[in-house]
Amino acid sequence: MSTHRLATRTAASVTEFSGDAQTMSLVAFTAVATITLLLCVMTGPDRDDLGEFYTGYRSLSPLRNGLAIAGDYISAATVLGTTGVIALCGYDGVVLALSTALSLMLLMFLLAEPLRNAGRFTMGDALARRMPGRAVRVTACAVTLAALLPMMLVQLAGTGQLLAFMLGFSGDAVKTACIVCMGGLMISYAAIGGMKGTALIQILKIVMLLGSGIAVALLLLSRFDWNPGTLFDAAARGSGVGDTFLRSGLEFAGGPYPRVDMITAQLSVVIGGACLPHITMRMYTATTARQVRRSLSWAVSGVALFVLVITVVGFGATALIGRAVIAQADPQGNTAYLLGSRAAFGADVSTAETLLFTTVTTAIFLTVLASVAGMILACANSLAHDVFAAQTRDTSPRREMLLARLSALGVGIPTILLATQVQHRSLQPLVTLSFCIGASALAPALVYSLFWRRYTRTGLLCTLIGGTLAVLILMPGTNLVSGSPASAFPEADFNWFPFTTTGLVTVPLGFALGWLGTLVSGRRDAEEQRRRYESVEGWILAGAAVRKGN
Repeated sequence: MSTHRLATRTAASVTEFSGDAQTMSLVAFTAVATITLLLCVMTGPDRDDLGEFYTGYRSLSPLRNGLAIAGDYISAATVLGTTGVIALCGYDGVVLALSTALSLMLLMFLLAEPLRNAGRFTMGDALARRMPGRAVRVTACAVTLAALLPMMLVQLAGTGQLLAFMLGFSGDAVKTACIVCMGGLMISYAAIGGMKGTALIQILKIVMLLGSGIAVALLLLSRFDWNPGTLFDAAARGSGVGDTFLRSGLEFAGGPYPRVDMITAQLSVVIGGACLPHITMRMYTATTARQVRRSLSWAVSGVALFVLVITVVGFGATALIGRAVIAQADPQGNTAYLLGSRAAFGADVSTAETLLFTTVTTAIFLTVLASVAGMILACANSLAHDVFAAQTRDTSPRREMLLARLSALGVGIPTILLATQVQHRSLQPLVTLSFCIGASALAPALVYSLFWRRYTRTGLLCTLIGGTLAVLILMPGTNLVSGSPASAFPEADFNWFPFTTTGLVTVPLGFALGWLGTLVSGRRDAEEQRRRYESVEGWILAGAAVRKGN
């Protein structure tokens, strides 16, 4: 059968999943939710064991820890959003996917070991190693919440739409109920399982995601005679824009400066993704610096392999069902991964293929659960350890763990409520907001704190507060928020910032604010910080004389 005839038959049936597939998916979702919750209960820490709750006693091997890091890094936004960009924008989407892998490599080579050596439980620990004080910890917690809350909203708000699409549900009430139920599960994972429980879920998720994704990618390649060139040519024809699909510039073609806009977006992903708190907290679960390196080697390998998978699935979806069908199903392309997986089977689906598709949908379901659980845990740990427990020195471990579990509830419930309100809006601004805060506030703060001897407390606070505020001020002016049909508020137009992301301005500004804050602190403070840094430099950079349990 020719590729054109195959595409015609597949596009006609791919957006309607069979009743068997929907029933099997629903049963699988229920089973996975039950099993993973039981895993959290069985592996959960004792009531007064903080080390186990925050780090899992660093008991994970490098392979398992690496898989958990890869699981945290490959969120639902990556699986669905990045695959959608590949399916709709071709070359630009592949560059975005490669930037995701490059970001983890940046963390591996630059920040991982110093973070592990300087930190204990949270990012606040790493920053307060040189500059102890309540102001530093509270600010670090506030920026952690500002960076992760938008990403959690993206995962949760998309859940209702995703489950409705997979299971054939309709109606806003059903979608809202899905968000509430999923949110409740995620809070339970974080509060009950702690670091070890969420790590086990991440490992299960990444194994299922990679296994099912590789199978789908191989099926898609087999339909094009195992020739990637044939697949790319068919995708270019299915895109409706010809060879432009295989060249840079399609994603940002509507902006005034498409090339600069693309570079800015990739810069934000590469720098920001590596510094998000739910990723950096995994560095504290390794026993030694060598284990950090080995863990990240496994994580980079897993993420790079998944980048190849979503590239094949994204191009395969465009080649087999067409860019117009994908955009009609979801203007952001968030269903492209599912549509590409379904298209791999053709018009006639066997029982084995239905089972494989059920595995794909279950892996995505687990991805949403695990991603938000890890983010809730990072926020809850920061609230309990950096804000509440830091108020008094005599907080008992049992009390601090109770605070962490209550914090998970305190973070999760508002997130669920907000997600139900934004579920009908474009969620791309929230994804971009998280990455931009990571790149503009957290990255400069970590780089300066770990490597600059004269960096002062004033400089650190200027970096964290100034970088975050700059992103929050500029982001509403981008075309992701208003001024275009695909924006969050298409009916309004208050677009005044000429780029899609804020990184071109806010990343240099974050570094500049840290430098200016240190300069304003005066020579005496800078010299004091230099002496303090020299006393812990071997500790931070080489792991020398690290205290037991740290």
